[in-house]
Amino acid sequence: MSEPESPAGPEVIRDFVSRLPGKPGVYRMYDAKGEVLYVGKARNLRNRVSNYTRALGHTNRIAAMIALTVTMEFVTTTTEAEALLLEANLIKKLKPRYNVILRDDKSFPYILIAKDHAVAQLAKHRGARNRKGSYYGPFASAGAVNRAINTLQKAFLLRSCNNSVYENRTRPCLLYQIKRCSAPCVNYIEASAYDGLVREAEAFLSGKSQAVKAELAKAMEEASGKLDFEQAARIRDRIQAMSFVTQQQGINPQTVDEADVFGLAQEGGQICIQVFFFRSGQNWGNRAYFPRADKSLEPSEILASFLAQFYDDKPVPGLVLLSHDVEECQLLEEALSTRAGKKIEVAVPQRGEKRLMVEHAVTNAREAMGRKLAESSSQAKLLEGVARVFGLVEAPARIEVFDNSHIQGTNPVGAMIVAGPEGLMKSQYRKFNIRAEEIKADDFGMMQEVLSRRFSRLIREEGPRAEGGEAESAAWPDLVLIDGGQGQLSAARAALDELGLSDLAVAGIAKGPDRDAGREHFYMTGRPSFMLEARDPVLYYIQRLRDEAHRFAIGSHRARRGRAIGANPLDDIAGIGPTRKKALLGAFGSAKAVSRASVTDLAAVEGVSHALAKAIYDHFHEGAQ
Repeated sequence: MSEPESPAGPEVIRDFVSRLPGKPGVYRMYDAKGEVLYVGKARNLRNRVSNYTRALGHTNRIAAMIALTVTMEFVTTTTEAEALLLEANLIKKLKPRYNVILRDDKSFPYILIAKDHAVAQLAKHRGARNRKGSYYGPFASAGAVNRAINTLQKAFLLRSCNNSVYENRTRPCLLYQIKRCSAPCVNYIEASAYDGLVREAEAFLSGKSQAVKAELAKAMEEASGKLDFEQAARIRDRIQAMSFVTQQQGINPQTVDEADVFGLAQEGGQICIQVFFFRSGQNWGNRAYFPRADKSLEPSEILASFLAQFYDDKPVPGLVLLSHDVEECQLLEEALSTRAGKKIEVAVPQRGEKRLMVEHAVTNAREAMGRKLAESSSQAKLLEGVARVFGLVEAPARIEVFDNSHIQGTNPVGAMIVAGPEGLMKSQYRKFNIRAEEIKADDFGMMQEVLSRRFSRLIREEGPRAEGGEAESAAWPDLVLIDGGQGQLSAARAALDELGLSDLAVAGIAKGPDRDAGREHFYMTGRPSFMLEARDPVLYYIQRLRDEAHRFAIGSHRARRGRAIGANPLDDIAGIGPTRKKALLGAFGSAKAVSRASVTDLAAVEGVSHALAKAIYDHFHEGAQ
């Protein structure tokens, strides 16, 4: 007899409600596989969760979520604002199926004027603010920071080299020659004059660009009056560089000093949120986000959840301008103020310059949405072409491409990349360090090991594919591509057949004569090899996938080889940490010399006992009696 199914849905939730306190907190709903379905927050946990026990009145999304719930977890908090912050943190970490998910949440770069050295450095910074200095931003992208730094170098002639390079300069570098640095490394500028440049740069980045330019214009006139036209020309070039920065920033508000502006657009089931950053009265760029959200959700719900996640690990400006009213706006203000340690205003402007800034953000969101939809349409056509070429029933939702990399069998690595309707799915990439010693120079054996490990784990975690080849999980690929010809295909097919995956579509891609792109041969079991027309868009698409797999494999191999080069045999000996390793290398000069030393000599090193010396000796002389 089969075991009775575990209770699910309202029955489970009702049981939890009877034991819940009437306090603020966060709840999590789990399915039968232990995966988080939803994370929510509540002012009163008992009242909020009891709503899920009602038989009617739920949207299809909520009804499905309730039906799948088999257990729940709860965390109580002191305030509802604290619950909101915890909810956002858990959503970003767990990515539940039924929540709005902020995707592509990379950290923003900043400009840093570092002051951990006597001579300040102009640098790009990302991550924790551990260095002493002044930070300016955020900027929308690394490219925006790089362009700004290039121009700031022309305007303020600050050094951008790191401290070790600076300390070892004996003559000025190329940046001095092209008038982007004042060469403080070789004392071409006095310390006081350089400090003046630093102050001007800080004033400019703090929004006082007009005052800085006015002072420089006055200095240029004075230089001209003294007939020092060379100095006047240098100052003129600096003023022009500053003007270039402000011109390239687009909208520069007159009444807003510091704000983030969010514009939301919704079309065709897609959502785009465009974010603009304004700091010190200057526009530091924008970025488009495409959060994952159910089509039934209103813009206000999406934007509220997005904002809480967006500011989970980012500094909050004093003003946040929105295109739509959000749910519980006052609660969001309270939570952001708590996180920032200052008063934060969240507003939907109705008129004036602030309204124009929001409309500009919405316009950019619509345009980004249009580009996204066009790309999705093009991607869909390519996947339909892939289905036609490889005889699939429908366009593949997931393609996995495998490649190997090694040099004469050393540091062998297998790599898998994944592509789907939204393009490359880089979070799904995987690398495999080849374990079996006997196959490390055998490409066919390596491919078999990689596929065996990949699909054995998939079966354990996701369950077998359904009869007829239909995948029960989105983690199962619809098509597997192998970089190689008939031999690689046979090796891959053997590994999959052993796992009972004979119905999985697999194809090999072999480079043509002289490894010419465009003359690839394709191999599939049960049909002769074939080629595609040289101008077929599907061929270009498959080439890009193969090249991406090759790039990822090569990068993984180089990283592993680099780690192997930096490895030391002493690292493998228990009881030897950084201090003892340093003492041994200082005493003997190299790990090879340590391996030849006697127990007595080893024990003479500071921090090495006789027992440890014996262990070290035995490690390098396994066969000694």
